[in-house]
Amino acid sequence: MDSSTMAGLWDRLTGIQTAPEQWLVIATGLVALAVVGFRPVWRLSRNAITIAHEGGHGLLALLTRRRLDGIRLHSDTSGVTLSRGKPRGPGMILTAAAGYTAPSLLGLGGALLLSAHRITLLLWVATALLAVMLVKIRNAYGVLTVVLTGAAFVLVPWKAPAEVQAVFAYGVVWFLLLGGVRPVFELGAKRRRGGAPDSDADQLGRLTHLHPVVWLLFFHVVALCSLLGGGRWLLGL
Repeated sequence: MDSSTMAGLWDRLTGIQTAPEQWLVIATGLVALAVVGFRPVWRLSRNAITIAHEGGHGLLALLTRRRLDGIRLHSDTSGVTLSRGKPRGPGMILTAAAGYTAPSLLGLGGALLLSAHRITLLLWVATALLAVMLVKIRNAYGVLTVVLTGAAFVLVPWKAPAEVQAVFAYGVVWFLLLGGVRPVFELGAKRRRGGAPDSDADQLGRLTHLHPVVWLLFFHVVALCSLLGGGRWLLGL
């Protein structure tokens, strides 16, 4: 590939795109809210949040120099990330804390890119993250889920017109911001019923000697603050 072609690809990747009309930004947010709030649709779309959740665990495991053995995604929208290293300490704590915070923080980062009109860059960064995650998937359903999700992120910037790319990007970011909130409330409800004894909050409680409710509150703060901050960026407020 010659230098002019590389330069053209780089310009396309890092170039500034026109944001959609304000009413479209609001519309994509309302659609994302409906997807997250309507239970039958949420049961399916929650798979994307699980990808972000388990990807967060995996990323922090690598960043803290733990050995990432693999990631599994299940059809009930649960997942598990296996890593090896010290069973206690900052690396294990950060890895455990990354799951429930990852969708919201990814949404916040996406909102920052969209506020800078970097729509194409956002879509290709998401594609790259999915490609890296695919290498660590260890079950067929997980591979299928990540491949289908990645295919959407490849086809939209490659084939769709700029307006469709913008709507898709805003919809994805709204979905991450809103979809990062609901699982934390679901976890709280499970714990009140005596379920999820090995949840991330409970594991963090054992690791840090803080009550799991403290970690649940932390997840809530991250999710809601990300939603408020990201929403302001998306709406240009």
